[in-house]
Amino acid sequence: MVSMKDIARLCGVSVATVSKALNDYSDVGEATKARIRKAADEAGYFPNSSARALKTNRTYNLGVLFVDEARSGLTHDFFASVLDSFKVRAEARGYDITFTNCNINNRRMSYYEHCRYRGVDGVVIACIDFYNPDVLGLIQSDLPVVTIDHIFDNRTAVLSDNVAGMEELTEYICSMGHRRIAYIHGADSSVSRNRISSFYRVMAKYGINVPDVYMKEAQYRDTEAAKRLTHTLLSLPEAPTCIIYPDDFAALGGINAIKERGLRIPEDISIAGYDGIRIAQVMEPHLATVCQDTAEIGRMAADRLIMQIENPKTALIEHVVVKGRLQKGESVRRLE
Repeated sequence: MVSMKDIARLCGVSVATVSKALNDYSDVGEATKARIRKAADEAGYFPNSSARALKTNRTYNLGVLFVDEARSGLTHDFFASVLDSFKVRAEARGYDITFTNCNINNRRMSYYEHCRYRGVDGVVIACIDFYNPDVLGLIQSDLPVVTIDHIFDNRTAVLSDNVAGMEELTEYICSMGHRRIAYIHGADSSVSRNRISSFYRVMAKYGINVPDVYMKEAQYRDTEAAKRLTHTLLSLPEAPTCIIYPDDFAALGGINAIKERGLRIPEDISIAGYDGIRIAQVMEPHLATVCQDTAEIGRMAADRLIMQIENPKTALIEHVVVKGRLQKGESVRRLE
């Protein structure tokens, strides 16, 4: 591996001069900097990360804390897309990422202790029980933190616009003539509460009373629960004409229940999802859903976290809201 000594020997200068040139110190002339950098590039020189950490007091390593309710990990389409975008942006800005957990060599430690053990400069937290004491300990620590889809007063958050997204989806379904609309929503969280409130607001705007039996709760991405609750809704004396699911993946369970009953989508029952994952783009009929901008959410999370790390005195606590896009699809029938 090429070292600073090798570059110094190639250029006929001291190791200190090479270090200053590569770190853009002002007491080295521009011509000398250019010559040293050219030699370093041609020789394939990379700075030693440990040495750089000692010099800059930064490891250029970002922590990712990601545990969802169903323990689906990176098979979780929405958050996998967000974290992929986060990773691409972080790497483009010179950072690596490390996934945070509570165990090292079978020894339990807190999330904060693991972040310190790995020496991360900051951490992004996504899709987790934000009221877990370990999570709160990390939130309240001295580390730079950005949360995704959850707000803490003292932390920057990047949020999908769940209020506007559900409003636009419900408006669309109502505009297609539906009045008996059921909603299988996710388990209690700030995301679920915002979507539910937005749903009720649009229904009230249209003067529609939503029976309690039309509101059901299931975990996100739980196809079995969605399937069971779909059977329950379709067995009501006055069944809904449209069912909204907590996410596109859960909607697959609803589709299976509908097929088991010999019904067709959308001729006999209309459905809608949320997220805009890839499967929603290819299933037949195409699913009505809200496509969340996962690429922008990931980019914003990386940028805001790196801003806190590199410019701690000027970084603001922000709530960055990223708008989604309605995909009308073909799964909602127009009623006369």
